[in-house]
This record gives sequence, structure tokens and C-alpha cells, in this order.
Amino acid sequence: MESALDEFLTTSVFAFALVVVRMGTAMMLMPTVGDSFISNRVRLHFVVALSFLLFPLVMPAVPKPLPSTIGLFTLITMEFVIGLFFGVMSRIFMVALDTAGMVISTMSGLGNAQLFNPSLAQQGSLVGAFMSITGVVVLLSTDMHHLLLMGIVESYDLFPIGALPDNNSMADLMSRALSESFAIGVKFAAPFIVLTILIYVGMGVLTRLMPQVQVFILALPMQILISIIALMMILGVGMTYWLTQFEQGMVFFLRSAGA
Repeated sequence: MESALDEFLTTSVFAFALVVVRMGTAMMLMPTVGDSFISNRVRLHFVVALSFLLFPLVMPAVPKPLPSTIGLFTLITMEFVIGLFFGVMSRIFMVALDTAGMVISTMSGLGNAQLFNPSLAQQGSLVGAFMSITGVVVLLSTDMHHLLLMGIVESYDLFPIGALPDNNSMADLMSRALSESFAIGVKFAAPFIVLTILIYVGMGVLTRLMPQVQVFILALPMQILISIIALMMILGVGMTYWLTQFEQGMVFFLRSAGA
């Protein structure tokens, strides 16, 4: 009886540690909970609470008897890699908003206005920081963060404990996610690219008609004003488009990883 209890406690503690490693790594990187403006203590409590609820489901997959010390460190390393891979993939789709914001800032004449982007924990464009924070609000308001949490739970079916996906498949998925994220950002900012081209064409025609007028000095405030008005008009549609692409991208990633 005592040996069975000792084995149960040892297995439970090890299963809990494995869940904390995978879930903690993923949640420290994924959007919403993993953003830099969330307190580390809050994130840690969130990870521990979810891991405590999830580890009974993982216990049947824990190898018995427990491997040696090297085997234990190997399993922990694999769990860390899988959690890192999942967190980075979810973050890549979030970067599409920063890409769109950078393009919009450049096209609207606000490219030099840089400030700290709390979502990415680095300097970024003014519009990019605004859109990144808006994206977090949209994810939370539409319960899209539940998809991320469900993805972490279902990752144990895709990546069982002790099994590491093929490196080539991981690299291929990541490169495809990066290209898709960049394409989403450019498509989001496409109206501003067209609008800026039309403004520049108009300034060129005005310069030819009235060479004595300082066109660029007069046109820059107008360009900023028109871009802000355009952003107000398309922000709702653009965020809906990004949210749809985010959901499709995460679902495609989970299906491809499990293939």
C-alpha cells in the first residue's frame, strides 16, 4: 500500500511538472495572457491553476516506471520545445497587426512616430501599437483565447509526451505561418497603400501645374488627416478580417501539426 502511494505521488508530481513546462512555455508567449503588460505573477498563477486541472488527464501518458535522470531531463526538454513551438506560432499570427500598423504608419506619414508596443515588448509604430492592443481586446471580447487554451490541451493528442515532431515539419509550418502573417498585414493595409499612391500622384500633378507652391508641406497634414479618417472607416472591417484569418490560421496549424 505504501509503495503504491509513493508511486502515485511520484507519478503525479512528475506529470504535473511536465504539464507546467509545456503550458507555462506556451502561455508565456501566446497572445492575451502572454503579453508583457500582464504581471508575471498573474501569468504564473494562471499556468499553475490550469496545469493542476489538466495533469490528471496526462498521467496515463507518463512513462512507467519513471526513466532515469537523463530521461527525465530529455522529457522536460521536449515539453519545453513543444510549448515554445505552440507559443511562437500563435504569436506569429498576432504580429500581422504590427505589420499592418507599420505599413499604415509609413503610408500615412507617421513612420517616424515610434513608441513602446506593450504587446510585443519592443519599440514599434504608433498605429502598430494601437492595433496590437486592439487585437488583444478583440481576442478577449470574442473568446478567441479559448481556442488557444483548447489548442494547448489538444496538443497532447498532437504531440504525445516523449514524442517530438519532425524538425523539417516544424520549420515548414513556421515559414508558412510567417509568410501568411505578412500577407495578412499587407492586405489589411492595402487601402492605405492605394490611397497614398493616389495622394502622391495628385501632388505630382499639382507640382507640375503650380511649381511655386510647396506641395509637400501642404500635403503632409492632409495625408495624415485622410489616413486617420480612412483608419476610422475600415478599422472594424479590418479587425474582423484579421480575426477570421487568425482563427483559420490556428485551426490550420493544429490540423497540419497533427497530420
